Amino acid sequence: MSSAPLIRFDAVAKIYGTGEAAVVALDHVDFDVDAGEFVAVMGPSGSGKSTAMNILGCLDTPSEGHYYFDGIDVAALTRDQRALLRRNFIGFVFQGFNLLKRTTAQENLELPLIYRGMPRAERRVLVERALALVGLSDRANHTASELSGGQQQRVAIARALVTAPKVIFADEPTGNLDTARGEEIMRLLTRLNLEQGITIVLVTHEEDVATYARRRIRFVDGRIESDTVTVTA
Repeated sequence: MSSAPLIRFDAVAKIYGTGEAAVVALDHVDFDVDAGEFVAVMGPSGSGKSTAMNILGCLDTPSEGHYYFDGIDVAALTRDQRALLRRNFIGFVFQGFNLLKRTTAQENLELPLIYRGMPRAERRVLVERALALVGLSDRANHTASELSGGQQQRVAIARALVTAPKVIFADEPTGNLDTARGEEIMRLLTRLNLEQGITIVLVTHEEDVATYARRRIRFVDGRIESDTVTVTA
């Protein structure tokens, strides 16, 4: 008997404005994501994929319908409760890395653990493990400005991993990288998904990036146009 999905959209709608000025960004969308999946969310600009990601990341709430995260109805939570959910269960990776430039890789990773009130010795153990997972153990004391773009994105991925989240949301994670570094980041995310069982939901408009995911959900005009799974031999 299968367990409940980690993520569930149940007739989720997002409407901005009212009356004739109303814009339907999401039009009663339904989909589930199980723990351990690697999903690419695709679509052109204005398709609803970014709105969906904001709701998934608890940065926004539906106008109608329900978003369940690990069985919890997120819309029923207060703003502070949603912030706690983000902090404790969700990791984010952004196109622009969002690292503190003059701060070392180790210190960037320690920040979310400091917010949790974790003792220094415990923080160091988790940081060392996360940097090892992304192959940057030898760059712990380098500042972000001393790292290449690919290395900075690997630090950002390690920062997302360090709190042991239930899911990582990656928003155009290769957008600021050249082709070779982008492929390196996608291979890393694939390995983390396969070897560590980490659930990954990736937003991208690039077809070649989406091919790394085993499932692709394509948005058009606020609705899901297609939801396909790659069958591996």
